[in-house]
Amino acid sequence: MGTAQARSIRAVSTKLRRGLVTPCLVAMVGTLVMPEIALAADAPRRPNIVVILGDDLGFADMGAFGGEIRTPNLDSLAHNGVRFTNFYTHASCSPTRSMLLSGVDTHLNGLGNMDEWTAPNQRGLLGYEGYLNDRVATLPQLLKGAGYHTYMVGKWHLGKAPEQIPRARGFERDFSLLDGAGSYWDMTNFTAASPKSVFTEDGRYLTKLPDDYYATKTYTDKLIGFIDAQRGDGKPFFAYVSHQAPHDPYHLPKDWRNRHVGEYDKGWDAVRQERLKRQVELGIVPADTQLAERMWFVPDPTLLAPATRAVLGKKMELYAGMVENLDFHVGRLIDHLKQIGEYENTIFIVFGDNGAEGTDLFQMIAGTPGTRDYLFAAINWSQTHPNAWGDPGSYVAYGPMWAQVSMTPFSQYKGWLGEGGIRNALIVSGPNLKRAKGSLNSGLMHVADLMPTLLEVAGTSYPKTLAGRELPPLMGKSWGPVLAGEAESPRTAQDYLAWELFGNQAVRQGEWKLRREYKPFGNGEWQLFNLAADSGERKDLAAAQPDKLKAMVALWDDYARTNNVVLPSRSVFETLADQLPPRVPDDPGYPPLTTKRQFVPPKDMTAEPRP
Repeated sequence: MGTAQARSIRAVSTKLRRGLVTPCLVAMVGTLVMPEIALAADAPRRPNIVVILGDDLGFADMGAFGGEIRTPNLDSLAHNGVRFTNFYTHASCSPTRSMLLSGVDTHLNGLGNMDEWTAPNQRGLLGYEGYLNDRVATLPQLLKGAGYHTYMVGKWHLGKAPEQIPRARGFERDFSLLDGAGSYWDMTNFTAASPKSVFTEDGRYLTKLPDDYYATKTYTDKLIGFIDAQRGDGKPFFAYVSHQAPHDPYHLPKDWRNRHVGEYDKGWDAVRQERLKRQVELGIVPADTQLAERMWFVPDPTLLAPATRAVLGKKMELYAGMVENLDFHVGRLIDHLKQIGEYENTIFIVFGDNGAEGTDLFQMIAGTPGTRDYLFAAINWSQTHPNAWGDPGSYVAYGPMWAQVSMTPFSQYKGWLGEGGIRNALIVSGPNLKRAKGSLNSGLMHVADLMPTLLEVAGTSYPKTLAGRELPPLMGKSWGPVLAGEAESPRTAQDYLAWELFGNQAVRQGEWKLRREYKPFGNGEWQLFNLAADSGERKDLAAAQPDKLKAMVALWDDYARTNNVVLPSRSVFETLADQLPPRVPDDPGYPPLTTKRQFVPPKDMTAEPRP
């Protein structure tokens, strides 16, 4: 409504109260302003946006992507939306989150390396601050400027100083864990140097947590409260639901711990085969898909004693409970939005932040006997009996064998640049979606695409400058045409994606993947894979395709130059080759000694010994 018209309405209203205007004059003024009021009433409501992030949630964990874990609420979003099977994040937590919220490559936005592992030669360099730097704009900042309420609950992991916390980076309301992980029950952290996790609520650092605190429940409670507190003003909202679950330690209320008792005693190989079969049936992967090799240091479960399989299976039972509890609380949010009439006008975007966690973080952090962190762990994380798993003070993670199950059918897991480290299940549903409900798409998507996509949804755009500073260009591409059914991918065959983390490197262009990783997960040299024929990255084609290898390396060089890539002088993986057994092929049935059965001679040829 124009300023002059607004002034006219206020003047008439005042005169009506004073009895100084006739009904005829009221009608005349109403005629003048009605066309604009009608246009405003007819204008479509901008949708709410809910981004749900599962921390270390695997590609194959949700039912809609082949998992046996019961996730009816997440599956309902998939059945009412679209599942994307070629979606990429980064290989670890904070790098993915930095691109989600900035749309800019990690080596420019401050997460060129994780804060916990910044190498000596990266310290002090722009792009390697270890937090989301102030040279980038954030998604909540721009959406807030476009008239959205902006809410965040859950894990932040992008800085702790006052100018780095969610409130300072564009969120109106927040309840946030600033650390990368921690207890689900209290403020207990992992090291003696940093014994307490740090939380903020609405920009204030918390001195304690709510009395009934359980991370997944509390995050959901808080978000529902944020939505309700401001929903009367008619503004849409953006909610970043950055769940801690199912990141280890696997902490669960008791009634969620025993819903899969004995189900995983069969072992990881059998569960992985079952998931692959369902993925083929669902159309998630082609019928001829071959599983990636079982990691050479992971035992064949059929060779383990039953008691050992049961203990290891219990870890997966707890993980499944974590995912199901996460799904339950997602369901609470969905139900609430339905009750208040906002569900139909809400876009949901669901994915995991990286591959499933196969590394023993607790062992890495606690270190060896005699160290201060080992003592801290022994005191504060002492509940080691399986019957106590899930309680405060327990620390359970499921290990590389089950991480491979979560990432079926791919190779490797979190921290690495095999498909199992960076490829994730993606669900999009909501009013802007014009594709068939329940359909699948294999377009090449990336987490940095969220910035241009959601700005477009909100009816705004990415600025060239902000507060007098020139902003770096976005690396992502809008999903608008894909969601509208006008394109199958936001990228052309010439576009490429690239990654670097901890010194490992990768490029994806079309069906080709270039990868160089530390030994023994890689061979220290460039490897080349055709993902269309080999999604498990079993066959290195570098020697057979020298021209393609050269072209892909040129793409890497272009990426490194453009994005300020400084390879680290030290890496978390630098001694891994000395810690693991020598790498050998995964040949089923080898050595035959381990599978040979007792020889049983023909009955008619048996006899008792002669006297």
